[in-house]
Amino acid sequence: MTLNIRVIAPDRTVWDANAEEVILPSSTGQVGILKGHIPLLTAIDIGVMRVRIEKEWQPIILLGGFAEVKDDKITILVNGAEEVSKIEIKAAKENLEKATKILNEARNDKDKIEATQNLRRARARIQAANVLAN
Repeated sequence: MTLNIRVIAPDRTVWDANAEEVILPSSTGQVGILKGHIPLLTAIDIGVMRVRIEKEWQPIILLGGFAEVKDDKITILVNGAEEVSKIEIKAAKENLEKATKILNEARNDKDKIEATQNLRRARARIQAANVLAN
């Protein structure tokens, strides 16, 4: 009883494996997927995808895209992804503080949008590191 999950970025296949459960960071909130889920097409937000293999959760940072669920297969096309194993929690917290400061100091729309994206990435890194720590 597994799902086949493929995460594809423009430059590589990020993930191609089976799992029992997936939690996706959709643009409308977290979406949990189990075997037998109805067909679904959803936008993926910047955030952490959590994949459960047996009793272990594996986080993967997704940087926006789309996901299709059909016949127990999940295909996720993303703008980018980050490996959680390379995240240092101290550096991630420093980046979050820096991103927050830059957002608060942003003066025009372009800078605010860019700063918001950086803040969301920083939050996702910390969230993913916390999933690994638990």
